[in-house]
Amino acid sequence: MQHGIYYAYWEREWDGDYKRYIRKVAGLGFDILEIAAGPLPDYTDGELSDLKKCAEENGIRITVGYGPAPENNIASADPKVREHALEFYKDLFQRMEKINATLLGGAIYSCWPIDHSKPVDKKGDWERGIEGIAKLARIGLDHGIETIGMEVLNRFENHVLNTAKEGAEFVRSVRQLEPAAANVKVMLDTFHMNIEEQSIGNAIRTAGDLLGHFHTGECNRMVPGQGRTPWREIHDALQDVGYDGAVVMEPFVIPGGTVGQDIKIWRNIVEDTSEEALDRDVKEALTFQRYMLDR
Repeated sequence: MQHGIYYAYWEREWDGDYKRYIRKVAGLGFDILEIAAGPLPDYTDGELSDLKKCAEENGIRITVGYGPAPENNIASADPKVREHALEFYKDLFQRMEKINATLLGGAIYSCWPIDHSKPVDKKGDWERGIEGIAKLARIGLDHGIETIGMEVLNRFENHVLNTAKEGAEFVRSVRQLEPAAANVKVMLDTFHMNIEEQSIGNAIRTAGDLLGHFHTGECNRMVPGQGRTPWREIHDALQDVGYDGAVVMEPFVIPGGTVGQDIKIWRNIVEDTSEEALDRDVKEALTFQRYMLDR
């Protein structure tokens, strides 16, 4: 397995100096830095080239995560929004190709976070999402996108895919509509599974060979090893399905800013949020995660 971390562990906004974080995670012993898709449309070709070079020099693989803004909702009931989303992803895939990023994960089939003050149309969003993702799969293949991960989220953040069973059914439906869509896969996250699944191990087995990306974090949003997540159960299930891909930590412990608002972090999840302490915690978590999942 390759082990990574999402840059926003250290940030209060959905942006950051990705080159700085590439160097940081390389020094901490990670294989992957996951970055946010949102800022990439503002990068010049020169900046994208520098980002790719920095990753190569430090031996770090870049993966990309995205919680789509409402205007980039590929399943919107508004055809104009769907068309806008399609153009956004076309541009994003081109930019990902320039930084040698072959994996995109998140609520790509919808938007995030859902505004629960408005009515939701699960059936319509599901059907439009399948159609939209089938289109994205074909476009992604043209730009070397090997994985488009359909992240299964908890009920408080989205309404379309809440369980591994739904994730697998959705991916199979996309592949049935577009046989070339082998790059569309299920993405699971230990935090969300803790909320929605009766058994995390069985959820992983339900995804089976459709599993294409895996996020880790404790039920309390802390780094792996600082909660009560059943890591041995997760290990056994990942072994059973033969998963040997990316495992990316996505802890959130700092309140404030857009990140804190979107993730609903209203307090310091840990006592010490200095960069030194955050680095120490995540380095220990990496050792723990490798021990629990790689053995």
